[in-house]
Amino acid sequence: MDKEKARKRIAELSKSIEQHNYNYYTLAQPAIPDYDFDMLMEELIALEKQFPGLTMPNSPSQRVGGDITKNFETVAHQYPMLSLSNSYSRNEIADFINRTQKAVSEKLEFVCELKYDGVAISLNYKSGELDRAVTRGDGTKGDDVTANVKTIRSIPLKLQGNYPDYFEIRGEIYYPKSSFEKLNRTREQHGLQLFANPRNAAAGTLKLQDSAEVAKRKLDCWLYYLMMDEKEQRFETHYESLQHAKNWGFRIPNNIALCQNVDEIFEFINDWESARHELPFDIDGIVIKVNSFAQQRQLGFTAKSPRWAIAYKYKAEEVQTRLLSVDFQVGRTGAVTPVANLEPVLLAGTTVKRASLHNADFIEQLGLYQHDLVTVEKGGEIIPKITAIDLTARHADSKAIQFLAHCPECETPLVRQDGEAAWYCPNSEGCPPQIKGKIEHFISRKAMNIESLGEGKIALLFDQGLIKNAADLYDMSFDQLFGLEKIIETPDEENPGNTISRKVSFREKTSQNILDSLEKSKTVPFHRVLFALGIRYVGETVAKKLADAFLSIDRIQRATYEELVAVDEIGDRIASSLQSYFNDEQHMHLIARLKTKGLQFEQAAKKNAEQGVLNGKTIVISGVFSRSRDEMKQLIEDFGGKNSGSLSAKTDYLLAGENMGPAKKDKAIKLGINIISEAEFLQLINQ
Repeated sequence: MDKEKARKRIAELSKSIEQHNYNYYTLAQPAIPDYDFDMLMEELIALEKQFPGLTMPNSPSQRVGGDITKNFETVAHQYPMLSLSNSYSRNEIADFINRTQKAVSEKLEFVCELKYDGVAISLNYKSGELDRAVTRGDGTKGDDVTANVKTIRSIPLKLQGNYPDYFEIRGEIYYPKSSFEKLNRTREQHGLQLFANPRNAAAGTLKLQDSAEVAKRKLDCWLYYLMMDEKEQRFETHYESLQHAKNWGFRIPNNIALCQNVDEIFEFINDWESARHELPFDIDGIVIKVNSFAQQRQLGFTAKSPRWAIAYKYKAEEVQTRLLSVDFQVGRTGAVTPVANLEPVLLAGTTVKRASLHNADFIEQLGLYQHDLVTVEKGGEIIPKITAIDLTARHADSKAIQFLAHCPECETPLVRQDGEAAWYCPNSEGCPPQIKGKIEHFISRKAMNIESLGEGKIALLFDQGLIKNAADLYDMSFDQLFGLEKIIETPDEENPGNTISRKVSFREKTSQNILDSLEKSKTVPFHRVLFALGIRYVGETVAKKLADAFLSIDRIQRATYEELVAVDEIGDRIASSLQSYFNDEQHMHLIARLKTKGLQFEQAAKKNAEQGVLNGKTIVISGVFSRSRDEMKQLIEDFGGKNSGSLSAKTDYLLAGENMGPAKKDKAIKLGINIISEAEFLQLINQ
C-alpha cells in the first residue's frame, strides 16, 4: 500500500472507530461485535506503525496508550474549578432554595444530578478536537493528564455536529465497580497491596506515568457542565447545553431531572437514596444546580464555591465490628492521638481496619471497653469513626479503655493544658516521632521547600544518626548521603491501617538535588522560616503577621506579652506559646545554629505600606499573571493594600489577569469597581 492509499484508509478507519466508540459509550447501542472492533483498531495501529508520519495526535490509536509522562505539567484553569458546598440536612437544602429564589426576581428552575464519587476533570476542546485534560488541583491550577485521559474510550477525541470552536467541559472520571473489583483481584494474585476504594484507584491511575497501563485500567467518565466565554454562549440553560453536548459525542448522564420546586427536588433525592446501591459506579449524593445561565451569573460565587449550586450528601453508611485494641500515636506537636484497631469490615467500598478515637474525652464519653462491639461510619464517607457501642454484646470481664499516662514513644509523663482536649508529650526535643515530624514540617513546601527529601528519607537520616533537628540538615555532605538505603515501612494512604514496605535510597542525582535545595532555602523569606520552626499555633498567617510587626526573630524573642497580643490576630494562646518557645534553651540553640547557616531571620521594614499608594485599599485579584499570585498579593500588602477573596461594595480594585472569571468581571462592573490590568497595577505602585 502506498502512502496516499494509507492516508485514505487511516482516515476511514479513524472515522469508523470513533463512530463505534460513540455508539457503544454514549448511545449504549453497539453496532458491531467487540472482535470486529478490535480488528479495525489493529489495522489502524499497523498502518500508523508502517507510516508514522500519518499518525494524528487524536488518532483513535491513542486509546491504547504508550506515552510516558515523567512530570505532569501544571496548568492554570481558565475558569477556577471550585468545590460545591455540601449539606447533609434537608433543611439546609430548603434554605438554599429559598435563599437563591430571593436573590433573583424571576422564578427559578433547578437541575438535579447524581454526585459522582470520582476525580474531577476539565476537558478543553479546540476546533472539535481534545486539546487538553487538566485535574482540579488546587482549583486555580491543575495537572495536565491529557495523555492518560485519551485512553478513556468514553471521552471523544474528535467531535461531531455543530460545536463551538473553543469550549471547556467538566466531569468526573471514575472507576466502574466491575473494573475496580477486577483490578483488585489481579493485584491480589500478584501479591500487591489492594486499592482501598474506586475513587482512590481512579486518582492514582490518572497520575500513572505509563499511559498504556492507564488504558488497561478501564476508567470511565461522566461529563456534566459546559463552559465557554459569555460572548460565545449559545445556550440559555444548563440542561439545554448538556443535550447539545450529547449530540457532539459526549457521554452525558441520563439520570438528570428538571425540578420546579423543593418537593420535586426531594423526590429525586429520595428516589436515589436506595437506588444508588444498584448503580455500576459509586455516588455519594445529589447535586442541585440553578438551570438558567443568566441566573447563575447573577448569583455568582463565593471564594470557594458557586452560589447557584449545592450538593446533598447521603448519610454515611455504618457497620458493626469488634474493637481489637487501641494504639496511641504521637504527632509533630506532641499531641497523642488514640486510634482503634478493628476487625476488618467492609464499609462504603473500603475495608476498614482502624478508626480515630480523637482524644481522652471522646473515649470517656463513648464509654469504650476492651473488645466492644462498635458501630463504625465514615464521616463524609471518608474518615472512619466510631459512633456507638452495643452494650448488650460487651464481655463480662472487659475493662474500660484507659488513656495513657506516659508517652508511648519516650515514656515521658503526658501533660494537658487548661482548656484543651489533647494530652501532649512535653519532650519535644527528645521524642523520636516529634523530632521527625518537626523536620518534615521544616522541609515542607510552604515552609523551607526542600525538594527530594520526603518522609521516608527523613526517617532514614534520623535512624542513621545524621539528623536530630533541622539545623543538622545543613551539615550533611554528599558523601554522607550518597548510597544510603533502607527498607522503610510507611502508612498506606489508600488503605488506612496497612503499611507499605519500600526501599528508600539516596542516588547521586537525589543527593545533589537535596544539597542544592538546602542551599537555595537560605533565600526563603523570614516569615516562612518562622513558620518552618513549627512553633505551636504559629501557622502561615500568624508567622507573616509576626514578621511584619517585629521584623526579626530577635525582636519577637524580646517582645513582652503585651507587645505580642497587640499584633493583629495574636491572642493569649499564641502569645503564651511564643514565650514558652523562646524560653527553651534548646530552641534558642537551634535558632543560633540556623543563623550561622545563613537562613533569613529578619526582614526590611515595609516603607511603602503605611504611606503606600494602596493604603486602605481593598483589592481582589482574578486570573493568571506574569508573576505568581502569591507575589501579586505580596506586592499589594507591601504597598499598604488589603487582599480579599470576594468582591463587595467595599472593594476598590479588581486586579484582572488573563483568563479572568467572567462572573467576577460582571459583578465588578455592576458594583462600579475599578478593573485594572497587571500593567496598570505595576504602573500605579511604581508611581
